[in-house]
Amino acid sequence: MKYYLIAGEASGDLHGSNLIKQIKLQDPEADIRCWGGDLMQQAGGTLVKHYRDLAFMGFVEVVMNLRTILRNMDFCKQDIAAFRPDVLVLIDYPGFNMRIAKWGKAEGYETIFYISPQVWAWKENRVKQIRETVDKMLCILPFEQAFYEKWNYPVEYVGHPLIEVIKEAKAQPVVAPLSNKPIVALLPGSRKQEVSVKLPLMLTQAKHFPDHQFIIAQAPSLEDSFLLSLIGDQPNVSMVKGQTYTLLKQAAAALVTSGTATLETALFGVPEVVCYKGSPISYFFAKRLIKVKYISLVNLVMDKLVVTELIQDELTEANLLRELTLLLKDVPTRQRLQADYAELWHKLGEKPASRRAAEIIVEEASHKRISPEGSLTPGKP
Repeated sequence: MKYYLIAGEASGDLHGSNLIKQIKLQDPEADIRCWGGDLMQQAGGTLVKHYRDLAFMGFVEVVMNLRTILRNMDFCKQDIAAFRPDVLVLIDYPGFNMRIAKWGKAEGYETIFYISPQVWAWKENRVKQIRETVDKMLCILPFEQAFYEKWNYPVEYVGHPLIEVIKEAKAQPVVAPLSNKPIVALLPGSRKQEVSVKLPLMLTQAKHFPDHQFIIAQAPSLEDSFLLSLIGDQPNVSMVKGQTYTLLKQAAAALVTSGTATLETALFGVPEVVCYKGSPISYFFAKRLIKVKYISLVNLVMDKLVVTELIQDELTEANLLRELTLLLKDVPTRQRLQADYAELWHKLGEKPASRRAAEIIVEEASHKRISPEGSLTPGKP
């Protein structure tokens, strides 16, 4: 059967790649075309667009790149129509994928959303559109099922895909240490525009901890020259590419940009500070629209403040120094975090998310492909 997957970020590429592997196990003849990244391509998908050409974050940034976004949208629709998949699988990336879902449903395609848009955080009325345009919603956070129930929209909680990914990473043999000093991991994100704002602030800490090595997790979408220009001549700063999990396995603490990386860091048991800073205009609008108490997935799942969040004007050199000192040197703080992280594992459960999601997707594609008369349909009826 034919599957068309769309992911627009590094985390979507990771989860999309595991989904592709599971789909191919359950449907060995699967023909998969995708928007995503290197991992989805390596898993066997035919890559149409790389996420580094798609990702625009923040209200101002989206407006400035609106023409490019609309061109990508038109190209995507044309490519789907030419491929004629049995099912559209939309992985997170809601600004783009919800529009594709609306178009796809109108064109008669089976639409499945894997990793729900964060409608519980802002613009809750988007659930109405989701209910009309998404045939199956596969959620990965335990509280999302109850959220959708109040909208009378049944969804399936498949588990969180990071659990299986990180369990596998933890089971890998120990590799050579990345440094002979204690390590502070810096995870500044994958988009140039966000990294250029947050990383210089994170790097201010290197001079305060000369006996530590600060190591940047370099996203595949970022060039060496770009990061080196931000690092300058600081002697205890280095970077690794494609080794984020190796870095987290060895880190004593981490400074992490908001997003999925905060959850990854916690699941590796690394004490962390969550860092967010956007353009003033984007932050102005976000503050008025977002309705949740926290920005970190760790705190949201736990429904309490587990990891410190330094947001916008709070993200300063002095505040980072205070929090990083606590993480590295205060034993009660480290013990409290480890206890909370253990509870986090328990809350997320042990479901094999990618396998369960693939089972549903393959089943839905099968139903779509076989017409009521038993003949095969070419994707679009």
